[in-house]
Amino acid sequence: MTYGANLQAACHCLGWYVDRILKGTRPAELPVELPTRFELVVNPRTARTLGITIAPVVMVRADRIIQ
Repeated sequence: MTYGANLQAACHCLGWYVDRILKGTRPAELPVELPTRFELVVNPRTARTLGITIAPVVMVRADRIIQ
């Protein structure tokens, strides 16, 4: 189970930074951005292998479930 920044959104933001730098903006002039979208990813198969029980409430709230 992991809770962290949405990687797709982070890659989109990274593209914006690369575009600005290639157009001549100095990296020091670019704003620092923090992630705004987070996601909860759960892998129930690994949890079962480790003997961990994941509450149904957590499973319902998960953004992605990896099988």
